[in-house]
Amino acid sequence: MTSSPAPLALYIHWPFCKAKCPYCDFNSHVRDGIDQPRWRAALLRELETSLVGLEDRSLGSIFFGGGTPSLMDPDTTAALIARATEILVPTNTLEVTLEANPTSVEAERFAAYHQAGVNRVSLGIQALDDASLKFLGREHSATEAIAAIDLARTHFPRLSFDLIYARKDQTPEAWAEELSRAIDLTADHLSLYQLTIESGTRFFTREKLGETLTVEEEVGAALYEATQERLGALGLPAYEISNHARPGAESRHNLAYWRYQDYVGIGPGAHGRETRQGEKIATVRHRLPERWLTSVETEGHALAEREILDAERQYHEILLMGLRLTEGVPESRLKAATGRGFDMLDPDRLAALEEEGYASLSKDCLIVSESGRQRLNAVLSYLL
Repeated sequence: MTSSPAPLALYIHWPFCKAKCPYCDFNSHVRDGIDQPRWRAALLRELETSLVGLEDRSLGSIFFGGGTPSLMDPDTTAALIARATEILVPTNTLEVTLEANPTSVEAERFAAYHQAGVNRVSLGIQALDDASLKFLGREHSATEAIAAIDLARTHFPRLSFDLIYARKDQTPEAWAEELSRAIDLTADHLSLYQLTIESGTRFFTREKLGETLTVEEEVGAALYEATQERLGALGLPAYEISNHARPGAESRHNLAYWRYQDYVGIGPGAHGRETRQGEKIATVRHRLPERWLTSVETEGHALAEREILDAERQYHEILLMGLRLTEGVPESRLKAATGRGFDMLDPDRLAALEEEGYASLSKDCLIVSESGRQRLNAVLSYLL
């Protein structure tokens, strides 16, 4: 008897921001004006064409990412949620997340998003003091951030927010104090990212010109370790490298990615992984908003790449994604997707990782330890 596939996850990308943050390399763009009705029609059209052939699947989550989705007209949000749940049967635990920035204008729209069907909000707070917010190029103050969190709690049953740490001159003591404040503010979930300098960003240019923007590597490691210890003790253990949640409050949408379940991505630059007729297919949409829009209006979609993934590629992707999780990767997941188990891994390399305390293989599950996740890229590079 064949088990039913896991519910689909749906990702919808809104590419616009009020301003480009100096650390951000996401597909986000600043435009003087946005034709909201035109974008609504295009997103609805790509949604419909992208779900053809998947109508028998259930829908487990919708995630509005960006960019700044809280600049999207709430009517557009409502229309997309309504259409998605008409085409696909939503689960009883359908999670609908919207990323938002904590400016007062966007915070005032929370009630409308809740009415549209959003039941989880993820706020881009990034820091809880004005000096750090200015350094990060954010347009809100710490006071506005806290007000937005308080307001979001009144509208949404689930709340998460992001913080960026390992900022220049940040100490473990200062970060511990910021984490304590965050615990007092958050509902059930925190996403905590070390500041990294990405190519093509303003921070990249500044660093190339000789400016120091992040802490030294050993300080970053100490900050990471302090994060795990502090949040674990306060009831928000890590369930993924950068994500902490109270038990049961994990992001269901992101878990779909990390567990290598199917997800459909629409909107400029969106990626997807879809199983169709027994084949795993990787999809990528056109990245530039204007090109995406024209393509959808003329062809019904903006599919730029479509690739059937072979067993070897899937094997690697399952490990690359799944070993980010504290739960690790069960061998059954690898075998179901590729027919191959842990015997494909180099036993000497796996034994070396186990000996160093970076990974463990037990009960048919491969798990990377906390110290291993801290240096996951190196661990994966060595293992794969």
